[in-house]
Amino acid sequence: MSHVMNTYARLPIAFTHGEGVWMYDETGKRYLDALSGIAVNTLGHNHPRLVKAVADQAGKLIHTSNLYRIPLQEQFSDRIAETAGMDEVFFCNSGCEANEAAIKLARMYGHKKGIELPHIIVMESAFHGRTMATLSATGNRKAQAGFEPLVQGFIRVPYKDIEAIRKIAEHDHTVVAVMLEMIQGEGGVNVADETFQRELRALCDDKGWLMMCDEVQCGMGRTGKWYGWQHAGTKPDVMTLAKGLASGVPIGACVTSGKATGLFGPGNHGSTFGGNPLACAAGLATFDTIVEDRLMDNAVAIGDQIRKGMAEALVGVAGVVDIRGRGLMIGIELDRPCGVLMARAAEQGLLLSVTAERVIRLLPALTFTADEARTLVAMLAPMVRDFLANG
Repeated sequence: MSHVMNTYARLPIAFTHGEGVWMYDETGKRYLDALSGIAVNTLGHNHPRLVKAVADQAGKLIHTSNLYRIPLQEQFSDRIAETAGMDEVFFCNSGCEANEAAIKLARMYGHKKGIELPHIIVMESAFHGRTMATLSATGNRKAQAGFEPLVQGFIRVPYKDIEAIRKIAEHDHTVVAVMLEMIQGEGGVNVADETFQRELRALCDDKGWLMMCDEVQCGMGRTGKWYGWQHAGTKPDVMTLAKGLASGVPIGACVTSGKATGLFGPGNHGSTFGGNPLACAAGLATFDTIVEDRLMDNAVAIGDQIRKGMAEALVGVAGVVDIRGRGLMIGIELDRPCGVLMARAAEQGLLLSVTAERVIRLLPALTFTADEARTLVAMLAPMVRDFLANG
């Protein structure tokens, strides 16, 4: 009997190795991985450039304290800042830690403006993490249940509702920031339209608020650009990253620009493991591969192919509500809960997830090929049709 805490409803599958976008279990069965560790394995599995970078660095130095300079961390921060046009990078270990740093930055920003109890506007259906502060910012009551009292200081509005935000701006002078995902992953692959993004950026500028973008799931080239906000050109004051940042080696980042830069000084925040040499070597290899192999262009082409293929295969099928997303972040919404499809797909050798109860979520590695996309559609579409017809 395992002593692992029972915090996941795990499928009875254990993987031994992977190759490209395929994974193999203990029996030798092969699975097409259309989930990539929930948007983590940017380069798929066993990518030679990533394996070499990690192995080489492990043979030199895995970890050193942030009490000293870490040259690889400096190089990695430069790469992130250059691709985002932003200024400072704080490294941590995960997305929730990156979002914790963003929340702390917003509060310090407010206090420096003389606001005693600063508030952050957050969105319904958002998911920012499971620490107490990020859980409180998350717009999912199911995830919050049992952990009250939640952290105060958040004002919730419907996703993409600029008028609701404007109404708050008219009378609430304690607001210091707005925090949102440009594409809500856990919330159902909900995409913020570019008009809303630009109007929000303008409102934040007008009110002196920080615009804080959670790019934990949709960043690192997944949407066809380095970061989701780049489609609308709405550079945030704070951006958070993790998941695919180092293709599976744990690392997160909180990135600042403009008025959010310079808020933290020595002692204001920290991380023991954040930005250690091993993680930064993996991150640099990930960046290099995305550029050299033109993986953002691939994400656009293959994402379009999958969405088009699923739309054609499911045309006229009752129960299909929407097929949406951007790049290789795809949601197929049905008119009923479909959580059983995760296990059924695995039985057929396909890895995916179901989120927001009714949305099939696909997050393939950026290395997915056209042939693999055709295989994915050929496997998934009949499964969806059968589920909608027979339950």
